[in-house]
Amino acid sequence: MHRSLLLIPAFLLAFSLAAADRITGRDFATRSEVIAPHAMAATSHPLATQIALDVMKQGGSAVDAAIAANAALGLMEPTSNGIGGDLFAIVWDPKTGKLYGYNGSGRSPRSLTLQEFRDRGLDDIPALGPLPVSVPGAVDGWFALHERFGRLSMRDNLAPAIRYAREGHPVAETIAYYWGRSVPRLSKFPGFAEQFTIDGRAPRKGELWKNPNLAATLQQIADGGRDAFYKGEIAHRIDAYFKANGGFLSYEDLAAHHGEWVEPVGTNYRGYDVWELPPNSQGIAALQMLNILETYDFSRIAYASAEHVHLFVEAKKLAFADRAHWYADPAFGRLPVAKLVSKPYARQRARLISADRPLREAQPATPAELDEGDTIYMTVADADGMMVSLIQSNYRGMGSGMAPTGLGFILQDRGEMFVLKGCEGEAPHPNCYAPGKRPFQTIIPAFITKDGKPWASFGVMGGAMQPQGHVQIVMNLVDFGMNLQEAGDAPRIQHDGSTEPTGQNTAMSDGGVVQLESGFAYETVRALMAMGHHVEWALGPYGGYQAIRRDADTGVYYGASESRKDGQAAGY
Repeated sequence: MHRSLLLIPAFLLAFSLAAADRITGRDFATRSEVIAPHAMAATSHPLATQIALDVMKQGGSAVDAAIAANAALGLMEPTSNGIGGDLFAIVWDPKTGKLYGYNGSGRSPRSLTLQEFRDRGLDDIPALGPLPVSVPGAVDGWFALHERFGRLSMRDNLAPAIRYAREGHPVAETIAYYWGRSVPRLSKFPGFAEQFTIDGRAPRKGELWKNPNLAATLQQIADGGRDAFYKGEIAHRIDAYFKANGGFLSYEDLAAHHGEWVEPVGTNYRGYDVWELPPNSQGIAALQMLNILETYDFSRIAYASAEHVHLFVEAKKLAFADRAHWYADPAFGRLPVAKLVSKPYARQRARLISADRPLREAQPATPAELDEGDTIYMTVADADGMMVSLIQSNYRGMGSGMAPTGLGFILQDRGEMFVLKGCEGEAPHPNCYAPGKRPFQTIIPAFITKDGKPWASFGVMGGAMQPQGHVQIVMNLVDFGMNLQEAGDAPRIQHDGSTEPTGQNTAMSDGGVVQLESGFAYETVRALMAMGHHVEWALGPYGGYQAIRRDADTGVYYGASESRKDGQAAGY
């Protein structure tokens, strides 16, 4: 051995050799991209990923595979999603060469009025229990997607989840952790402990979990179609459950539900077209941030530098000010989407950013400024080139805690996102509560095209982190030259402190808090603090990323699933 190597402490030598395993030079990357010629699936659970691949091997489309995997995730990862929640999707159809967007969000109960909250003395809608429950849109979303893009029967698509629900599956590590945190909070609600615990506790890592009630519910849906859920016995049992437990969700609310096909909204970021869904979701916040950041030359700004973090955080503050003020159900008012995502508006907003100090407050645009003029996440791709970007959620983890007797699922608490303050007068907040209205939604799928062809389907889970995560993924891929796996594994930035769509302001008056995952240099942290940013290390992982990229020349798929979750990307 060379004498100079003998002088290196053993632990440093081991570290340097281990780091050299990453041939791309990114020491934060956990693994290589998955590469396959025919099909790819990336979900937050390996068994769901395998189900998606099996469905496509049987002749199913990417949409069939996504439905099958989503149904399985409702069983295997009830800490994040299920048929009691909502669904959004973006689908690339190779036959038409177009993107199709689907908004599968449900509406508030028609019998629950704003006055009811007033009578209860509430300024905000509770997070748990019957009051935040809105109509679940996921099942309707499955059937709408299937009607347009499916090839196999829905019986075939739901069969794997039904089998696992009856026979059991071993609970994954991260899911077991979050399940354990949910049980103490939710066991007081009727039906939860009986259907989602084992002798009053959460299932442990590796423990076999069965849900025969969910198996029976999915079988009814497989046999009777979407109306079995919204107009059949299941709907009647949900109605009876809420009548018995002080709730407002009714049979009539379920029977009246319908999702809708929507046009994705896009912006071009340095030659790449990034696509999101319009409100009532928050997807255009990512587009607003990208438009602002595009005004800066990131070829001259180093990754993870103080300048990179500062500009990202300031763009987020400005976009989220508009998000809090404008994003809501478009059926209840005019939303200036085209102007919000326009380049001239972004340049106007970017002028508010200082190079060396943070914004202490960020105000939304005024109506005059916006006058018309200038204008569990998962992804699956099949052998024909169809790509699906799909996200589905109960909102707060396992949702409201309200688990209808004998049905094996929990209803979402998405209605918590409505505003109760500022709902009087001539100009009420766009997201004010109203019966039969869709609340502001955090869940957002994303898609990137280049030169009119599909380039990447991706998403990042986690509430207000989602648009922040989307922007970081795009920047990592486009500005910093990372591959698909590195883009998700890279340490993340999260800014907390913007006014929320509920009207709550979380300390934005002092600039909020910049939270950084480990991996940012102390020099960056010190420089940010010198500017006046309040910086903290992240207390936990942010989001959960899955992605698929398609090589337009060869048709080869690249898949990625980050290390923060239990997920897997796999292909064939």
